Amino acid sequence: MALGGGALALALFLVVGGSVQLLNAAFGIWFTELFIFLALAWLLPRIGRWKPALYMGLKPVPAEATALGFFLGVANFIALVVPIQFVAQRLAPESLREMFDGARLFERQTPLELGIILAGVTVAAPICEELFFRGIFQRGLTPPAPHSPMRALVFSAVVFSAFHLDPVGFTARVELGLLFGWLYLRTGSVWPGIAAHAANNLVSSVLFLAAKAMGTEAGDADADTNPLFVLGLSVVGCVAMLGLFAYARHSRVLDSTPGRASDEEARETGRVPSVATLLLPWVVTATVSLGLLVAVDRRGIALNLFDTFNPLPALKDDAPSALQAERKALDELRASARRGQASMETYQEERLRQARDHLKAGGTRAPP
Repeated sequence: MALGGGALALALFLVVGGSVQLLNAAFGIWFTELFIFLALAWLLPRIGRWKPALYMGLKPVPAEATALGFFLGVANFIALVVPIQFVAQRLAPESLREMFDGARLFERQTPLELGIILAGVTVAAPICEELFFRGIFQRGLTPPAPHSPMRALVFSAVVFSAFHLDPVGFTARVELGLLFGWLYLRTGSVWPGIAAHAANNLVSSVLFLAAKAMGTEAGDADADTNPLFVLGLSVVGCVAMLGLFAYARHSRVLDSTPGRASDEEARETGRVPSVATLLLPWVVTATVSLGLLVAVDRRGIALNLFDTFNPLPALKDDAPSALQAERKALDELRASARRGQASMETYQEERLRQARDHLKAGGTRAPP
């Protein structure tokens, strides 16, 4: 179930999730989390005659264990994620950094869409991804005692990172997967890992918004950061992590959790509906939600598709101010076209013109 579910999730993520995110990034994030990761996390155990909540580890745990997971997520971000990502950014070629710049997700978003994206990153992603990658994938690969669970832990962390399709952030996300998986192993519950995952995403989102508010791009901030500052920050984070681990040992908060449900407890003994019956509500809900998106944001979808198939060259930092002003004016024209205040044809013609002229005058090849 773990390997088959992982392969199915990857196919759906690339084909369905990727296509929907092209239509609308904010909607696509929630659609991917709910109708791919959450749906598979719930359906696969049901089809395999398991009780999903018990199989995945949705047992309630002491609040202290979940709180510890949250604070470990914050400390781990400072101690390990920041320096690992800092080194990766320095080692990766510029073309690779531009191609996989996650900050592009927040470009040209309305305030409402920005809020939906941040909610998806800090709420939907931690819950749905932990249920799938830890509750289904890691659990399904973990052998029974006395065999070591370490291979399953490492492999699930690598697969979790690979799903993000970001070679620059690959190592940092593997480390995150190890932390989330370790919490799952220690407690038998996904809740501490969900809290750690949410904390990591929340801190990174807050830092991104702070940089944006100060008029600093994420890539520029990374390039200008003093390595000694990153090292000092990492030391502070490591001290905090050691303190949290010491508290966990002293209070035995992780040892007091219920633990993973046994196969006997998690096995479904009642009647299981057919696969078609199980799938139907998920398929209907996903289809209706896509229909609502088309009805509400038809112009935005058309613009996103046009932009995808007609990419603009990325302007260099030292590009002439006239080109930068033209690009800003294009963004304003796009916003007007989306609101219906300007024609789609006017925007499309201007974008095509800038794509030709800016590549010659001061741009680099647009990322795919």
